[in-house]
Amino acid sequence: MDSVPHTVEAARALLIRSDGSLDDEERRVLASIEAGTLVARDAGDEAEARASVGDRLSDRVAAIGGSWGFIITFTAVLLGWMLLNSEVLSRLGLAFDPYPYIFLNLMLSTLAAVQAPIIMMSQNRQAAKDRLAARLDYEVNLRTELEMLRLHDKIDLAVAARLDEVLEQLRGAPATQPASLRA
Repeated sequence: MDSVPHTVEAARALLIRSDGSLDDEERRVLASIEAGTLVARDAGDEAEARASVGDRLSDRVAAIGGSWGFIITFTAVLLGWMLLNSEVLSRLGLAFDPYPYIFLNLMLSTLAAVQAPIIMMSQNRQAAKDRLAARLDYEVNLRTELEMLRLHDKIDLAVAARLDEVLEQLRGAPATQPASLRA
């Protein structure tokens, strides 16, 4: 049976690089082989553990701002605002934002000025999460490939040992001819 240090040395040899030139992911894979631990981790869990309060808040704002519920509600509020200030309150002389709705335009501009950077923060966080997922996938794929190569080596050694046994048996056995060739 292979010992763990032999497995780690084999993995290092398969990577064909010295320890100093290995990436962080490759070092983690070698360390996990050495320790006999798993490298698979959930990218979502890792990203959540690293997320700040601002990151989580930007994700929530982007989720709400990018939903049909928000669009429908916002459209209803805008139509209600215009209807209220054009028809209902203007007849009573109490319209607080008559046409051309200057206050409404100010509020819409402020909302857009605040919402756009928050959504961009969420998109940047999603991009970082995607990069993390790719790194974690690479670690798992590298570990799998190294383990497969190690198993191939083990099988090759077992086949070679078995062939050596068969050759020894053939060398030690008396030479016999098949029954069809005997007279």
